[in-house]
Amino acid sequence: MRVLAIDHGDKKIGLALSDPLQFTAQPLGCYEVRGKKADKAHYLSLVADYDISEIVVGLPLHMDGTRGERALKVEAFADWLRSFLGLPVFLWDERLTTREAYDILRLQNIKQREAKKYKDQIAAGIILSEYLESKRLNKERAPS
Repeated sequence: MRVLAIDHGDKKIGLALSDPLQFTAQPLGCYEVRGKKADKAHYLSLVADYDISEIVVGLPLHMDGTRGERALKVEAFADWLRSFLGLPVFLWDERLTTREAYDILRLQNIKQREAKKYKDQIAAGIILSEYLESKRLNKERAPS
């Protein structure tokens, strides 16, 4: 069972997917928002095609930890996913992931114009990596 990560945007949505053992995160590309009906079909297809058991959505909090308009939109999106997927959908603090994605792309000598094409899926990969690491740490700390 895999975990899907989503870096939500108004027009483009970055996606990343874990391996079946939930150790690694790989970018899965970007999805262009098309409308509720097409979007619903897309997510249902992803869940079926990749055997997804849970979803983590990046929550864009302000630097002081408060929620703004963008975070409220993401929370509504997560609720929408829950309403028809029947899977756990978790929110994950995504502060600075886009900046981190640009840093990674810059280290790979990818120019700024080209980096814009990849930043959302790289950010989703960062969100997923952090989420998977947190799950592992919590599992290790759990009493036996």
